[in-house]
Amino acid sequence: MTPRPRPKRPRAGIVGTGGISQLHLDGHRAAGADVVAICDADPGTLAERAEAWNVPAAYEDAARMFREAELDVVSIATPVSTHHDLVRAAAAAGVHVLCEKPIALDLDQARSMIVACERAGVVLQIGHQLRSDGAVAHARRLVDAGTIGEVSYVRLRQAHDWGGADAVRPSFATRATGGGGTLLDNGCHLMDLARYFAGDVDEVFARVATRRWPIELEDTAHVSLRFASGALGAIEASWTATGWEEGFWIYGTRGSLEWTNRHQEPVLRHAFRDSPGTTWDGTDVATVAYAGERAHTRQIRAFHAAVRDEGENPCTGEDGLEAVRLVLAAYDSASRGRPLRLGEESTDLAHAFEGIVTP
Repeated sequence: MTPRPRPKRPRAGIVGTGGISQLHLDGHRAAGADVVAICDADPGTLAERAEAWNVPAAYEDAARMFREAELDVVSIATPVSTHHDLVRAAAAAGVHVLCEKPIALDLDQARSMIVACERAGVVLQIGHQLRSDGAVAHARRLVDAGTIGEVSYVRLRQAHDWGGADAVRPSFATRATGGGGTLLDNGCHLMDLARYFAGDVDEVFARVATRRWPIELEDTAHVSLRFASGALGAIEASWTATGWEEGFWIYGTRGSLEWTNRHQEPVLRHAFRDSPGTTWDGTDVATVAYAGERAHTRQIRAFHAAVRDEGENPCTGEDGLEAVRLVLAAYDSASRGRPLRLGEESTDLAHAFEGIVTP
């Protein structure tokens, strides 16, 4: 019997070799792809990564990489200010794209990226990897099943202090490169989760501050949300926390779901009242612990499955656009000092920032 030919392993590339790129490398390899080319504007960093990762081709120009490397898929892991042009170039070359969050600095750019990928027939996935986290995915299933009743309140938090560093990373410290501060960097993940757990948002009210770092962006932010369903929510984002915290708290009419990595062994905690004789603080509780691959690897496996048409894209370009829309609305609200209904917001960061004063 003639053996069946082995399927071709996907050829993957990575544009941008900063800290997050290691997770993209690991994810593509875990998904069965060969990382055959990388690209970075810094020749020293590029050479170091190519040697450490044993990648055969290294480019300082992404357009050349797309022309020569015969890629099937690519990760865009560069500052947000570069996403628009890089995604469009990849689409023009027929390459499926996993683009780091946030998708872009304004809604017109995001729409342009989405349209370019649709016309080219390539997948565009945005790197909101929290959707692929085990606890998040399980919580979403419980919410969808009505296990906790109607969602009434959602609290979302992502906070850190840059690992105790003496300064914010340069590419995050200015509007020109980072676009925004913690509200854009961390808050876009949380805005995406807000929609993922509780649906569309119809009003935001935000406050931002710069409390620690001598940068032109905010390092502390709080956003109050009102969902179209009538549920309420809160988002807390910070570069002034000590340590690292990521967590969500979902309260429903028949139960609650809580998860934070501050626990020694992070578990999803589901509180409910099925047993007779429960008290104010004594409820039924179910906990779920998670093992296996981290969220970044899971999202890249999902990306490859979507490219093969074997699974859904977990975070589409449209999802990425809506997360940015909420961030822009939050900046605009902070600038105006009042609640803002969706539809009133500015469509780009330059206008949304008007009125926000930072050191």
